[in-house]
Amino acid sequence: MVVSGQTSKVSGYTKVVKASLVGSTVAGVAFGIYMQVMGMIPVLASMLGSESLVVGWLMHMMISWVFGLGYGVMTLFSTRYYVLGVLHGVIIWVIGPLVVMPIMMGMGPMIGAMFESAQLMSLITHLAFSLILAAVFSRFVHRHA
Repeated sequence: MVVSGQTSKVSGYTKVVKASLVGSTVAGVAFGIYMQVMGMIPVLASMLGSESLVVGWLMHMMISWVFGLGYGVMTLFSTRYYVLGVLHGVIIWVIGPLVVMPIMMGMGPMIGAMFESAQLMSLITHLAFSLILAAVFSRFVHRHA
């Protein structure tokens, strides 16, 4: 027997997952187009030993979905979606281009270079990704309320 409160909690989690995946898909495609124009998609593919644009795009979208689900988890603690978007953008900027990506490329973390112009541009793009995610997430949640 399922208790009514449990059903609504599961329904709420399902909505958060769907909103996270829809939002991160929209943000991921927008950010991916920018990354492709800037020549960064092949860099993602190279982390897997490939030169394929398809591999780069698949990796980019998988990362986008994981980061999107992380944003969704954050919304379980606050409904200030845009504030969370800014916080999320900073977090994924540190995790992605400052720590994980350079380590995977054999360079070591780039924390010491975080205030160089290239890294600050990266921060702006990650903030844009997260704010697009927040906007789509918010609309999706309110439309399906």
